[in-house]
Amino acid sequence: MRATERAAIPDDQLEVMVERGDAAAVAETMDRLDWGLLRVARKVDGEWRTNAWVKKAILAYFGIAAMTKHEAGPFEWRDKIPLKRGLERAGVRAVPGAVVRYSAFVESGAILMPCFVNVGAYVGAGTMIDTWATVGSCAQVGRECHVAGGVGIGGVLEPPSAVPVVIEDHVFLGSRCIVVEGVRVEEGAVVAAGVVLTSSTAIVDVTGPKEVVSRGRVPASSVVIPGTRTKSFAAGTYGVPCALVIGKRSASTDRKTSLERALREFDVPT
Repeated sequence: MRATERAAIPDDQLEVMVERGDAAAVAETMDRLDWGLLRVARKVDGEWRTNAWVKKAILAYFGIAAMTKHEAGPFEWRDKIPLKRGLERAGVRAVPGAVVRYSAFVESGAILMPCFVNVGAYVGAGTMIDTWATVGSCAQVGRECHVAGGVGIGGVLEPPSAVPVVIEDHVFLGSRCIVVEGVRVEEGAVVAAGVVLTSSTAIVDVTGPKEVVSRGRVPASSVVIPGTRTKSFAAGTYGVPCALVIGKRSASTDRKTSLERALREFDVPT
């Protein structure tokens, strides 16, 4: 199938072809992910919805792609997924040590320090992925975010219907944060260094007279720090990790200023 013919196929028809195992459709889906024409997940009516068929195409690609040896100077690797090409044309700054795999999309204006961006991921314009940070399979990172050094954004490739980790626009993730298992960090949130967010992590809002506990979602504009909650076990009482919502970023100032203010006002480590 020629490229011009593939490009003419609507997404819904491509979905049908992927579902029936068409290898050309799988390859075309990977291309469209790589170009940013498709995304694994999109926000619809305020909720993130997964395109399960796109994730199925990524999984199918591993079955049809050949294992190939690649070399760059003294470095050698052997894999089924090549590296992303065309970063200059795309307007992406990528310093030595930045690794982006084919099918991940990085929008113009993003900055990649020595980091790793895995298959099917999306990184928005103006976002910095800092040193030794990882953006896992199918993770969605919005625009104007700062993903600080050593942050681990987990991949969610299986099951295909599972929502990936989503970091919305204007989010700050402090050094060595871990965000996994489909957790969603909503727009404008500030997450301090060392916070661990899993699907079962208690996210405790302590800004009111009574705590409010949720899981799987950091509310928009929240300032979040690591914390512990006491829990009794047969062997005794222990502190269990949690995340504490201790305030909100100011709505009266622009995002950059409010970020700096939040870090100072709440004494948040970065």
